[in-house]
Order: sequence, then C-alpha cells, then structure tokens
Amino acid sequence: MTTATRTLLRTEVRLFGREPAALFWVMLSPTVLLVILGSIPSFREASADLGGRRVIDVYVPVSVLFALIMAGLQAMPPVLAGYRERGILRRMSTTPVRPGALLTAQLVLHGVAALVSALLAITVGRLAFGVALPGNLPGYLLALLLATACSLALGSAVCAVSRTQKISTAVGSAVFFPSMFTAGVWVPVQSMPDTLREIVGFSPFGAASEALDAAAGGAWPGWVPLVVTILWAVLLTGAAIRWFRWE
Repeated sequence: MTTATRTLLRTEVRLFGREPAALFWVMLSPTVLLVILGSIPSFREASADLGGRRVIDVYVPVSVLFALIMAGLQAMPPVLAGYRERGILRRMSTTPVRPGALLTAQLVLHGVAALVSALLAITVGRLAFGVALPGNLPGYLLALLLATACSLALGSAVCAVSRTQKISTAVGSAVFFPSMFTAGVWVPVQSMPDTLREIVGFSPFGAASEALDAAAGGAWPGWVPLVVTILWAVLLTGAAIRWFRWE
C-alpha cells in the first residue's frame, strides 16, 4: 500500500467514525440482530429440522453475512458515488494522488469494518449463547474472505452502474433485500425446501452461507459453494471495472 493510499485510508477512517448511522448498521446491527434472535427461548433449543442444532447456532454465520452485506451494499456505494458526483474523483485525477488510491482506501476500510463486525457477532454468539466457535477455522476464514471479496465486488458494481448518490442508494437497496434472503436472514438456508435451497446455493450469499455453515460445523466447505463464490467475485469485479467511471 502506497503512502498516498495509507494517508487517504486514515482520512476515510476518521470520516467513517463521524457517521453514527454507518457505524451502527455496519458494526453493530448484525450483533443486535443476533442478540434479538438469541433472546427467543425456542431459538436456544435443539431442533430436529436442523440436525440437532439450535436456530441461534445457524444464525451466527447469517449475522456474519449480514455484516458483509451492510458494508458492501449499504455503506460503500453511496460514499463512492457521492465522491464521483461532487467531482472529487475527477479532480484527484489531475493530482499525484490518483483516484484509484481513494477507491482502494474505501475497499480496505469497508472490508475491515465488515470483518470486525463479523468477529463481534461470533464473539457475542459464543459468550452470550454458547455458540461453538468455527470447527474448521481455516475453512471458515477462507469462506469469510471470499464472501467479503464478493460483497465488496457487488458494492463496486452497484456504484459503477449508478450515476448519482441517490441512484446508488436505490440500486443498493434493490439488491440488498434479495441478498438478505439468499443469505438466510429471514429463513435460514438450511431450513429452505430442497429445490429453493439448490437455487439459492448458486447466488453469491447463498453459496457463502453454505460454505460458512459447513466450516462452522467442523467440515471443509464444499467445493461447489466455494467455486460459486469465487466466480461471482470475479464476474462482479470485472463488471465494476468495465462500467466504472471516474466522472
């Protein structure tokens, strides 16, 4: 990382810290969701439909994905679109600090924020509700990093196709709700009917959910969900690069 990128990153971190809404929705809302669900007595009881696991056990990986979705779709696109709309990226193209440095700083900032939020959800799940830590830590970390890359790539693609900040918010919201569904926020992917589960498994967050759930249970994530997540990350990154405009 260049000196210019590090300087921009520090500036962006300070600006991010001044946004209470962003701090709450990215850093705290996934854990708040987990605490609310864990407060339901039946969610702390073993379920035969989940192979003897509790609903709260399943919702820890879901909360992790919720953190990634919030950072990638709700927080990052409006910021980048706003910079472009106000001409900041265009003006930076005439200085030694290239616009790409700002884009890199935003990706690093929101990626780290999502990972910290995910770690907080895992910690609270363990301490408050006795949810076991990931049984296959290397597999879990791999699935988490791939899901993070996919989320940031999706957010970058949303920004690329949005000319203004308002449009990026609207497009991000339109993509946000299907992403929430496929991640299992409303209905855990493991509880979906077989046909629907197979279809959801080919979506970015549906595949990531299956990979995280397998690793949480101690198994190595299946190659199909890992490959699906990688393909989505590559395709969305390519789309963002192809359509992104500095002004």
